[in-house]
Amino acid sequence: MLAAELHCHSELSHDGRDPVELLVEQAAGVGLDVLAVTDHDEIAASREAATLAADYGLVGIVGMEVTSAAGHVLGLGIDESIPAGLSFDETIDRIHDAGGIAVVPHPFQKSRHGVAPHVSEEQLARADAIEVFNSRLLTGRGNRRAESFAVGRGLPTVAGSDAHVSEMVGQAVTQIGTDERTAEAVLRAIREGRTSVVGRRTPWLVSFRQAAGGAKRRVRRRLAQLL
Repeated sequence: MLAAELHCHSELSHDGRDPVELLVEQAAGVGLDVLAVTDHDEIAASREAATLAADYGLVGIVGMEVTSAAGHVLGLGIDESIPAGLSFDETIDRIHDAGGIAVVPHPFQKSRHGVAPHVSEEQLARADAIEVFNSRLLTGRGNRRAESFAVGRGLPTVAGSDAHVSEMVGQAVTQIGTDERTAEAVLRAIREGRTSVVGRRTPWLVSFRQAAGGAKRRVRRRLAQLL
């Protein structure tokens, strides 16, 4: 089994804080085997992290969190950036065309751009996997609904810390049923449902600070763009 962090953000995300070096160091430090940096509508830092990962004995997977018209979709194992603003179905298609798998994070958390309120169950079931444990939870209800949906549909399940600061990388881990240490083997195991999830709740104060820090960074970046 390989332990994977499949959902985290670097400073390239509008609400992320840290450079990829810190994310990779944290992943190695807490004993992970696999790391995918999934910035919002950006892929450059993920490519950098995937390259750097090998120096730390990690399997690096290139990915991003795509903002579809319906909400967020993770593209893992892609070889090109997927544009924001496409329909949910087209986003899934573009991820597949780019050689990746489509994972829907926090689908039932509307306040965090979950897609479930905006797509049918049949559309949601097109995903290759459903994130059923996101560590940035408040009540856990969204995670429970995601797990119920995935299990009911027979869909593979994954977890993600959704970390926006490096020290939270590894709060939620996907156990991957393979001993082959390649990105291709990891993605294949996810697609085939050879996964289990282990997660801890991100402390509420850390989540609050992440959100507040992200808001400040968004304002600074918008002001810089205007100037």
